[in-house]
Amino acid sequence: MEGEDLLYKIALTKIQKVGVLKAKLLVSYCGGIKEVFEKSQAQLQKIPNIGAEIAKKVAHTSALSEAEKEIKFLEKEGISTCFYLDKNYPSRLKVYEDSPIIMYYRGESPQYMQRSVGIVGTRKPSEIGKLNCEKLVEDLKPLDPVIISGMAYGIDATAHKSALKYGLKTVGVLGHGLHMMYPAQHKNMLARMLEQHGTVITEYDHQASFVPQNFPNRNRIIAGMSDAVVVVESARKGGSIISAVYANEYNKDVFAFPGRVQDEKAQGCNMLIKQHKAALIESAADIAYIMRWEESEEIKNIQAQLFINLSPTEEAIVDQLKEKSQCTIDQLHYATRIPQSQLSSILLNLEFQGVVKSLPGKKYILYK
Repeated sequence: MEGEDLLYKIALTKIQKVGVLKAKLLVSYCGGIKEVFEKSQAQLQKIPNIGAEIAKKVAHTSALSEAEKEIKFLEKEGISTCFYLDKNYPSRLKVYEDSPIIMYYRGESPQYMQRSVGIVGTRKPSEIGKLNCEKLVEDLKPLDPVIISGMAYGIDATAHKSALKYGLKTVGVLGHGLHMMYPAQHKNMLARMLEQHGTVITEYDHQASFVPQNFPNRNRIIAGMSDAVVVVESARKGGSIISAVYANEYNKDVFAFPGRVQDEKAQGCNMLIKQHKAALIESAADIAYIMRWEESEEIKNIQAQLFINLSPTEEAIVDQLKEKSQCTIDQLHYATRIPQSQLSSILLNLEFQGVVKSLPGKKYILYK
């Protein structure tokens, strides 16, 4: 049964002009993955936002035969998968509507990470940039976060290698299938990551084209899987800025190291800070403070006692924050249906009790 399910899961990604949003829509309306392929063209056409052209492509697709080829490759190479409805799908990522339908990975399951930090930056960093990156990872070690980056040259590679050096798990997100490694020089680094219980993951199968457009898609995964995203060095444009943009859209905390005004490699970081799209940091201590990762065991014990005495309304808010890590007040209103006038008052009371913490942009997190 699992093999059959996997066949349909993969096939869903191989239907032309059916992206992640329409694929999830089809699964939702059809009542399951297999059912998408069992519906007639006429039935599919009745689904909102599908239309005749896409309905025809779904009904007459060759995706199942292509999926069979992919499964043979996965079995041969020992590659695992996680579908967006599966339990082993990264919990932080699955809440976003544009999250991948299915991902392929080697190494440990990416489902659970107590803390995670995405680190991105230029492919041609300065020595100061590389030193800042390594020092950041070293100082994060006591907090034991998973370090997430994109396996590219420069800051990405420095982040992964620093995590390996200081004994932290690290996740590499690729912009291509697992049949190759780009850049090829990072094959040894990838092997070491897997040896230290890390993960390498991608939304691309081994038949997918390797094109530049893949990398912005990869950046959204880095942002979605991370609790916080740090930009170490970056020009005004590039993949690091795209990662920061996605992180802001996903209501994640974004941090950036400032640099000299004349330094092109610092212009992207300075821009993010100036536009209030990233918090200025000088060390890991700044991240720990803003993320509230530095609290003592005594505070945690007090916090545990506070949760016992919450009202049903307060519990609904806390449950939502547990599920999604952080929410805006609008998201909490939508999820709990608590009137905004009452919600503001309840959140303020929870903040006074030390249960929640308010962040810029009317965001809230649990006071961990």
